[in-house]
Parts: sequence; C-alpha cells; structure tokens
Amino acid sequence: MKKNILLGVCGGVAAYKSAELVRLLQREGFEVRVMMTAAAARFVGPLTFQALSGHPVATNLLDADQESAMGHIRLARWPDQILIAPATAHFMARIAHGLADDILSAVCLAARVPIRLAPAMNTAMWLNPATQSNRQVLESRGIRLLGPGQGELACGESGEGRMLDPDEIIDRLRETFQTGPLQGQSALVTAGPTREPLDPVRFISNRSSGKMGYALAEALRSAGASVTLVSGPVALPAPPGVELIRVETALQMRDAVMARISQAPPGLFVACAAVADYRPEHAASGKIKKTDANMTLSLTRNPDILTEVAALPPGSRPFCVGFAAETEDIRRLGEEKRRCKGVDLLAANLVGGPQGGFEDNNNALTLLWADGQAELPMMPKRELAAALVSFIEERFFACNPSS
Repeated sequence: MKKNILLGVCGGVAAYKSAELVRLLQREGFEVRVMMTAAAARFVGPLTFQALSGHPVATNLLDADQESAMGHIRLARWPDQILIAPATAHFMARIAHGLADDILSAVCLAARVPIRLAPAMNTAMWLNPATQSNRQVLESRGIRLLGPGQGELACGESGEGRMLDPDEIIDRLRETFQTGPLQGQSALVTAGPTREPLDPVRFISNRSSGKMGYALAEALRSAGASVTLVSGPVALPAPPGVELIRVETALQMRDAVMARISQAPPGLFVACAAVADYRPEHAASGKIKKTDANMTLSLTRNPDILTEVAALPPGSRPFCVGFAAETEDIRRLGEEKRRCKGVDLLAANLVGGPQGGFEDNNNALTLLWADGQAELPMMPKRELAAALVSFIEERFFACNPSS
C-alpha cells in the first residue's frame, strides 16, 4: 500500500534539495504531492515538482479552480503525513502562532495528520530566542523537527541550521511509518573497540571497526525496536533513529550499559563491542619517555559486561546476545563462552585471516544457543546484521512468548 506524503516547500536556497527529496520519496514507495509558497517558486519552479511528482503543484490559497471544493481542506485530508522541507524561520513563526495566510500554513492548520519540519536557516536565526521559542511551541503540539544539521551554509558561514540532506530525511521518515516484529521492544547494543590508556598519548586497543555493531543497531531499528547504541571510538556516522552514547574505555562502557539498564531495562542486550579484556593497572599522568631498552606493563582485568548483564535477576535481565571473535575452533570455543557467560544466543566468527571480521566489510557467523546452532555464510555486514536480527527475533519470542 502506498503512503501519501504532502511535501511543502518554503522559500530558501535549500529548496533545490526538495526536488531530489521527491525522487527519493517515490523510490521508497511514497505517493508525493507538492505545495509551495510564492517565495519558494522564485527558487525552484513549480513545473519541476509537477514533472517529478506527476501531480499539479499547489501554490495559491485562493485558487479560483480549487476553492469551490475547499482546496486547502482537500489537500489537508489527502496525506498520511505532511513534510515541510525546507521550513524557514518565517514559516515556523507563522504556524506557531496559528496563521493561515498561504497554502502551506492553511493546510497545516487544517491537518489531522502528523506534521514534520526540516528547518533550514542561518545559524544565528536558528539560535535566536524567538525561533527557539517557536520550536518549543511546535514540539509541544506534536510537530516533529527533523534537524537542522550542522555544516557549511549557503551564506558562507558554518554552523547549525543546514537542512538535512534528502537521504537523511528519508531515514527519519522511514522510522515514523515503520512497524516490525520488534515494535515496542527496546534494544541496547554495544559496538566498536575500547581504548585503555597507557599515558596521555598511548593506549591499548584492538582492530574492531564497529561496522558490525552499527549495522546491527540499524537492523534492530528497522525491525521496529527502540535502539540505544553504546559505542567505543570508531570512524562511523551515527545510525539514523538510534540513540548514540559515545565512550572510550571498558569501564566507561560498563558504566553506560549498567546505568541504562538500571533506568529502563531493555528487552534485548546485544554485546557486539570488542571490549578490552585488560587495562593498564596504572596509567601514567605524563608521556612515558623512551629510556630503557625494555618496558614491563602491569595489566589488570576489565569487568565482563556481558556476563554481568546476563547474571541480572529476572525482571532486570534482558535477552542477551553475545559475540565471540576467535582465530580457531569457533564452535567449541564459542559454546564454552556461551555457557560460561550464560547468554541466550552467541554469534561466533573467525578473525585474523582472510575470512572477514575485524576491519572488513564482510563477515560470517556461527550462531549457538542452548538447543541448536546455525550458520550464516560470508556476506556484507549490513546483510549479515539483518539475517542475525531475524534469528534474534525468533529466539527472543521463543524465550518470551508473552512479549
């Protein structure tokens, strides 16, 4: 079934992005119609949007051909959702105060469907107390803002106020229409390496890129779950629609995980991070100088986050998924780890060779649980994450039939 999006375009330089947005919305399966302010039509012609959408573009509130049928009311009743992109500071002020002097504001005032705004303006305009007050009013009425983002602005300045790129807006919209088998469930995911400092400039770490954990966070979100991602230091963008908590050390990751579980126990805990097993017993306060031919490091063991979570009492304990990176005999070593840690599902994989894993875009997994096992063959990590989430769903509902 197609989903109807009514796209409103305000007068700003970012209006050129809205043409690409129409194309991407259609690719996602949305039926798109467009309405524009008079100022927007000075940046991008209505004919462009008519050609892209396949529908006439609404530009006038008092259209002699439409008003006999109450055109703005008809438009307000058509969509499943209204998206204004770009949304200028002027437009935000008008709808915050209930004005209805053009087609966009009149339709928004008459609408009974969710409204989303993608703001676009100069940083000073966005941060102005008047705009922030209008933002608070709009959000208090259930109007959701998508962005703005940070970066270089059309005026040559840089800062917050840039309209999100069309693909970012699509990701945000996809969430609002999204349903899935994990709808209503919360998931806590760890990803990436940890860094254990030796001194202010050196640390002990590992080769984890975080790609698998980030792909899993996205796949769980696509399955409908509300996802929090606790991430070690990686060079990856935050997954859309996922709450991201950045940490550096194993102790910081442990504290972030346990704090979140104590506040609101998640239904799922997926421990994908490659947490350092040991940390220096004492980190030097200054840079260690190269003086002696040899140096001995004294290491102390880090807490095992997955084991600690799996040992929580019923009511606080989530369904636990662990990972085991091994260089050999993954079935035997993985099963030993599954039993020792007390997890519900363990995903084991080979690392340190040509078989994928750390720093690679591909991976393969051996899945182990109390009464079975399965193999997921080598594939891109995003595809592998989706396949793994399907297994997680199956095992989760088998263990929690009332969920």
